[in-house]
Amino acid sequence: MPPRKISPRIADHPTVRAVRARPSSKPGIIDADWLRQVCLDAGADDVAFASVANPDLASEQEHVEAALPGARSFISLVVKMNRDNVRSTARSVANQEFHRSGEIINEAAHRITRTLQDGGYRALNPSATFPMEMDRFPGRIWVVAHKPVAVAAGLGVMGIHRNVIHPRFGNFILLATIMVDAEITGYGEPLDYSPCLECKLCVAACPIGAIGKDGEFDFLACSVHNYREFMGGFTDWAQTIADSADADDFRSRVTDSENASMWQSLSFKANYKAAYCLAVCPAGEEVIEPFLEDRKGFMDLVLKPLQDKVETLYVLPNSKAKAHAEKRYPHKPVKVVDSGIRGRS
Repeated sequence: MPPRKISPRIADHPTVRAVRARPSSKPGIIDADWLRQVCLDAGADDVAFASVANPDLASEQEHVEAALPGARSFISLVVKMNRDNVRSTARSVANQEFHRSGEIINEAAHRITRTLQDGGYRALNPSATFPMEMDRFPGRIWVVAHKPVAVAAGLGVMGIHRNVIHPRFGNFILLATIMVDAEITGYGEPLDYSPCLECKLCVAACPIGAIGKDGEFDFLACSVHNYREFMGGFTDWAQTIADSADADDFRSRVTDSENASMWQSLSFKANYKAAYCLAVCPAGEEVIEPFLEDRKGFMDLVLKPLQDKVETLYVLPNSKAKAHAEKRYPHKPVKVVDSGIRGRS
């Protein structure tokens, strides 16, 4: 197609003359092997690709088209975390691992997107960690759902704890997704087995009983406790300030430790309260050996310290989580809070 006519003034602009003088070629299908190496060189530990047209990802198509019109492919990235950091009873250690791994995978996605852009492609990398479309809260606040993309690409299978389990790295991973406006020469296929062992250690580890033995998952219970210093929990904390008659009343409702932790989340990055389901999971080729060699020893080393830890558990009033926490963990203080979501107590 001949170049579109433009006004003489624009045609004579130095930038236009320079572009018109160089050879022009539209980028084509992306070579999967080349792209995989680009991703690994950028810092990813594993990568696979999925088509936007994949029927298993139909729920994402509308959102992807809004984010990057004309997107054709997903690039699913994995960065593995350091296991003993995630397992630490010191939540500062575990949270630092989450945050640092998040920085690594976001940086990798940024570099890959830059390489694709320089190659003539349109590409977009949403946040790998904290969803940021808060104008939609409490609705869908993420641009793309990383977990189903990773599963469709063959990077793992969702365990009963609702985390993707990588066949090698287990669930000690973070995920990111890049969208690009081109097809890729090879797409992944879902795994033909689940790395999940169905050992139920995640069930035993969850302090508020959000994971059921039958596979049931109580998202709200998980959100209220584990994400206490994220969205809804922050709103509840702010409501407590507003509802307090004075400083003494407020400090009778919120401890100095809780305030300090909220300050740390606001000034640094939000702290997870548990994520114990991740910590105790023995699945994955690089993870499973100690569990196979000595299951009791593994539980004593990894599970029991988290169960024994004295910590406040945040629950909704009259909830199953409250009943579970009080019965199963009498040594852990239980605090009734609000979800911070309007219409939900």
